[in-house]
Amino acid sequence: MSTFTTLSDYLENSAVRVPDRPAVIDPSGLSVSYREFDQRANRVANWLVSVGVRPGDRVGICLPKGVDSLSCIFGILKCGGVYVPVDYTAPKERNRYIFSNCQVKAAFVHRSAVAVFEEPGDNGHVPGAVMVFGGEAPSSGGGPAWAASEGLAAQAATRPDVPRRGPGDLAYILYTSGSTGLPKGVMLSQENGTSYVDWCTDVFRPTENDRFTSHAPFHFDLSILDIYVPMKHGAALYVISEELGKNAAALGTFIEQNRITCWYSVPSILSLMTQFGKLDQCDCSSLRIVNFAGEVFPVKYLRRLREVWPHVELYNLYGPTETNVCTYYKVPDTIPPEREEPYPIGKTCSHCKDLVIGDDGRPAPAGEEGLLYIAGKPVLMGYWADPERTERAFITHDGERYYNTGDIVRRDESGDFIFLGRKDRMVKRHGYRIELGEIEAALYKHPGVAEAAAIAYSVEGGAVIIHAVLSGKPGQQLGVIAMKQHSAKNLPAYMIPDTFAFLPKLPQTSTGKIDYQTLLKQARGG
Repeated sequence: MSTFTTLSDYLENSAVRVPDRPAVIDPSGLSVSYREFDQRANRVANWLVSVGVRPGDRVGICLPKGVDSLSCIFGILKCGGVYVPVDYTAPKERNRYIFSNCQVKAAFVHRSAVAVFEEPGDNGHVPGAVMVFGGEAPSSGGGPAWAASEGLAAQAATRPDVPRRGPGDLAYILYTSGSTGLPKGVMLSQENGTSYVDWCTDVFRPTENDRFTSHAPFHFDLSILDIYVPMKHGAALYVISEELGKNAAALGTFIEQNRITCWYSVPSILSLMTQFGKLDQCDCSSLRIVNFAGEVFPVKYLRRLREVWPHVELYNLYGPTETNVCTYYKVPDTIPPEREEPYPIGKTCSHCKDLVIGDDGRPAPAGEEGLLYIAGKPVLMGYWADPERTERAFITHDGERYYNTGDIVRRDESGDFIFLGRKDRMVKRHGYRIELGEIEAALYKHPGVAEAAAIAYSVEGGAVIIHAVLSGKPGQQLGVIAMKQHSAKNLPAYMIPDTFAFLPKLPQTSTGKIDYQTLLKQARGG
């Protein structure tokens, strides 16, 4: 009987097979070999065991991208823990909620973000131990036991003796925007991750000579490919800092200088690179695979990308966090000048099954639109501590459990899925799925807000604009600057509204609900 290969096994196997090859190249320029990287992760794992973390315990990560945060990810997995990454620049209240919601046993935090753990969460939860990177640890006093990252040097560099994880064991939780106003935790198992990595192996044919980029933040599902595919194959992983990742003008040069072979990002970054990156002046001949996912890629910018990179294989990858990638489409070598509509999201990946359900609740005939459901190995276990939401997200068809993606599709004559839109108030921006209801909930936290509505619409080029419309309580004067500041304290940067409007009272439908259609027309000048 074969032994199941876990996500952390990828690193360990490569550390044995290619110990001296570069594993991770940090934004600072630090390069660590597979042997050294494996030892770093083992030290993290041994520290976690020493502070009481046991298999299945959740461990938080609130760090910038780099060798340290990647070592924490693999160290957590090695000791049997479940990693829970967050955006370390996000409001402390949001990150505190996430860590409290899933009851993290321990955590790793950058010195600039220790305020997340200096107060207990709403449920009174405080992690038992918190290790600080990038500065001195605070003095312990009634909260968690603080430790400085320098202490890792004293830990053993060999893997701790803990029970091996199985395919159905929880590996990581990614929190995404929630319609209730609070983030929801998507629970992903070892097999959810490894089945996707195996599919990537079959399609993209990675080798130890490849050079991957880590563009996506680790709390974003695009990071699963970035992290684990190179680790499995002994390839090099070049970590792109948050700052460089947003600097489209510099990314072409980064690809050239580091001879990158495999790229993965959201389309908006690639669109900006075609406009401001001077790609025609950069030698990107090393590239062989360019993947994009998370939002629609406007054809005019995709055409430009194809023209400057005619030699690469371009793939449109589709899927929510709950399934990671479940369909894919290889962009043709030539994009006709007359084409205006986006390319399909493609056919279902080999490790998935699809089902399209029409308005009548039955499977839709070929060519007719309906809601896309996905079954198979990559589909989430469920939502953390939310069995009702989990139950609503699934249906059973022919004895199999299918997840409702909420996306409306139809199959074209080639058998590829065409993405038509969403069934709910979720939108995609910069690759993130955003519940407009969570934005509204944050706006309502302002003491002067009586009514709040968030709407979204696309402009030329495919950018998604989030527009907030507010009415104030009697005697309250609301302003753009104040609401921007309030939003920044309560929402991650990618969810902050672009524009604000203020009305004495928001329009209502005949049933007394906010009239979003009227607000949308007003926002567009209609």
